[in-house]
Amino acid sequence: MAERPPAAGRIERLTAPADAPRLDVLIAERLELSRNQAATLIANGHVTVGDRREKASYRATAGESIAVRIPALAGREVVAEDIPLRVAWEDDELVVIDKPAGMVVHPAPGNWTGTLVNALKGRGDRLSGLGDPGREGIVHRLDKETSGLLLVAKTDRAHRALGAALAQRRIARRYAALCWGHLRADSVTVDKPVGRDPRDRKRMATVASGRAARTEFTRLARLESGDLLRARLFTGRTHQIRVHLASLGHPVVGDDTYGGGGARRLLGLPPRRHFLHAAWLVFPHPVTGAPVDVRSPLPADLAAALTRLAEGAVRPDAADPLADLGFYAPEE
Repeated sequence: MAERPPAAGRIERLTAPADAPRLDVLIAERLELSRNQAATLIANGHVTVGDRREKASYRATAGESIAVRIPALAGREVVAEDIPLRVAWEDDELVVIDKPAGMVVHPAPGNWTGTLVNALKGRGDRLSGLGDPGREGIVHRLDKETSGLLLVAKTDRAHRALGAALAQRRIARRYAALCWGHLRADSVTVDKPVGRDPRDRKRMATVASGRAARTEFTRLARLESGDLLRARLFTGRTHQIRVHLASLGHPVVGDDTYGGGGARRLLGLPPRRHFLHAAWLVFPHPVTGAPVDVRSPLPADLAAALTRLAEGAVRPDAADPLADLGFYAPEE
């Protein structure tokens, strides 16, 4: 769950705010890069402040202009593949895909084929060119085993507008999550920075050196061994919901990475599947500004797992258990 990446081979221009942090930190925060990536750009001469180069530790003064050149990445061609996709909403500017669990969003080492981008190209979709090669059109991402709604821009103007709306928190993203155990209250907000786990670089963790991250959890149903939650994202850090719940001692059911993988068989969940679904997306249309409201019912595997754990608290014949449990109710 990360924000829009800067386009490769382009120049990104920033204006330093008052009390700006170090140059590498500022670039990392603004362009959704890691601090190491930002420091590498600075060291390789791809960053100028005004018309001069500065060190990563430099602190810009308010109003200074910073130019960041994102070099084009050498990569392989992304092939079009005939992979079925569920389209939840679409027009000439964008498409909302209901991504299945197990699908990677974009090609990367170890997953060069079978990704959402491969499938989009197989559809013959026109995609915005404002993303890195292989990530064209991708406005935000979902973890491989997280299912649900994902925004894809077809035009450059839609990509710019949606990226700005995401940065300004005008895109509402709500996730259904099932956690082990019970939260201390019906509503809990976690405001803890998220970054790489210093003990395991393949994991994320709540660490002081991480980036600001905030998630609001609302309990929809208290079950015998867990809570069904609505998670509201205020930021979009990698693994944010999973990390924040794990930090409370209540990991997502089925999440092997963060301690929630136990008893998966009892719930009938497939291997590596965790109970996290991007179920509700509301955003301003990038051209008309009209609100677009898109919803995705729980997939069959999660609905069946919820029915087993709920033991009668959820109707097994419900078309969308989330609607029955008030997931889409207006927030106060």
